[in-house]
Amino acid sequence: FLAAYSHMREIDPAHEKGWLARTAHNRCIDYRRGAEHNAVSVEPEDLEEVYAPRNTEEYVLEKDLREELKANCRRLKEPYDEVAYRYFYLEETPEEIAESLHEKLATVKTRIYRARDQLRGIYRSRKEAGG
Repeated sequence: FLAAYSHMREIDPAHEKGWLARTAHNRCIDYRRGAEHNAVSVEPEDLEEVYAPRNTEEYVLEKDLREELKANCRRLKEPYDEVAYRYFYLEETPEEIAESLHEKLATVKTRIYRARDQLRGIYRSRKEAGG
């Protein structure tokens, strides 16, 4: 509701209900992704079961790949950087992105398509360079 209050003058009254619902939905997603929600309280003897990943090497590689993806998304030019980050890294749907950026769905889908091509180029040039 703070977001709604602070953007009250920008919201079209005809779309107020949808905007509030989408904003609340996105805030819930942000909360669920937050560290405090995912915190687990355990006894010291249970830490081995909870903390040990299935394969440490896989975990580290996946983390590195996700960080690389995040960096590559942010390297794209506007407006593709934000759309790529939200779609590929945060795994938001095109509908969620369009709603939160106040853009048409077709525009967001076009930007995703173009961002995908740009990211392919980045990864291909990296592969050709031997990295």
